[in-house]
Amino acid sequence: MKKVFVLIAAAIVSMSAMAQVQFGAKVGVDMTNFWGSDVEHGMKPSYQAGLVMEYKFNPHFGIAPEVVFASQGGKYDNTTFNTNYINVPVMLKYYVSPTFSLDFGPQAGFNVYSKYTIKDMDAVDIKDGTKGVDFGLGLGGTYNLTDNAFVQARYTMGLTKVFEVGDSKNGNIQLAFGMKF
Repeated sequence: MKKVFVLIAAAIVSMSAMAQVQFGAKVGVDMTNFWGSDVEHGMKPSYQAGLVMEYKFNPHFGIAPEVVFASQGGKYDNTTFNTNYINVPVMLKYYVSPTFSLDFGPQAGFNVYSKYTIKDMDAVDIKDGTKGVDFGLGLGGTYNLTDNAFVQARYTMGLTKVFEVGDSKNGNIQLAFGMKF
């Protein structure tokens, strides 16, 4: 039994010695919408900005948690819905090559504010009719331009309803640029 613990400890120490941790920031443009059985919303151009961390276990696998402010929502005729979140995705990364990874993982989003605007009118607060937490799944890729600069493309599909009524869920196509420090 002692030998098993020694082997496990040695494996953990060697993995930790090989691991790399990097921190950084990213900004991006998004195309967001709502999807579901009762949705007729179109895409809305939007943005995101946040902090990233990557822990690389070995040359092929890593994990990358993020904290990102994202303006999401959708459009319908002259009405624009803005549902804004602090999103916390935790992406599992598989490095296909030293510079490119496929990314997949869950995301929790915490509603900051929700409003809708009808063209040429003031915004109306609808946070009371919006759920406070949004869960989703993300799938995409990251290309490392250099050791410090990267670009990402990702689609995040919401799994929970955005509003208290109806079947609307978030959809988010993201394109981001980031720097690791």
